[in-house]
Amino acid sequence: MRRPPDRGGYACAMLYLASQSPRRRELLAQIGVDFEIVDVDVPEVRGANEPPRAYVERVACGKARAGLQAVIARDPHAIVLGADTEVVLDERVFGKPHDAEAAAAMLRALSDRTHVVISVVCCATASAENVAVCESAVTFAELDERAIADYVATREPFGKAGGYAIQGRAGAFVAHLSGSYSGVMGLPLFETARLVRGAGIAA
Repeated sequence: MRRPPDRGGYACAMLYLASQSPRRRELLAQIGVDFEIVDVDVPEVRGANEPPRAYVERVACGKARAGLQAVIARDPHAIVLGADTEVVLDERVFGKPHDAEAAAAMLRALSDRTHVVISVVCCATASAENVAVCESAVTFAELDERAIADYVATREPFGKAGGYAIQGRAGAFVAHLSGSYSGVMGLPLFETARLVRGAGIAA
């Protein structure tokens, strides 16, 4: 996207999103900021006995730092956002299903239960790093095997934490949501806008 115009003779800092997720790109665009994409490849592997929230924060900050490292040589005033979102049930971090069987197993586990979606956003610059955490409680209705099989067949679960997309067909599974809808999608907009404003960009 285009660089923001100069204000008062000084170039505005450029905002970068360190993400390969189309959903995060769409969400960030909703708050009306100009940004560029920087692709990063950060391993998403939870450490032994690592608390879920600490894991999500580590990955989100790892993405922001990797993005900053990629652009800082050409843009020393860069502001980089990194984010990560995970589905957690009984301290188990679900991650993304690698096949249909894994997706179905995740949905069975979430059926008729309330799980937590942890979404962390990290804003990194050359001089500072700030983090915002958003936790949402999502209650699924009871899902029968037909509903699970039909949903998995759409292939929508693949590439999604917990094996579902709340903005897609799985929205019909959600009996109750307490928290942030955009956070469950992958980028909590209230927290993100606050971080961006704190870094000096109007949002």
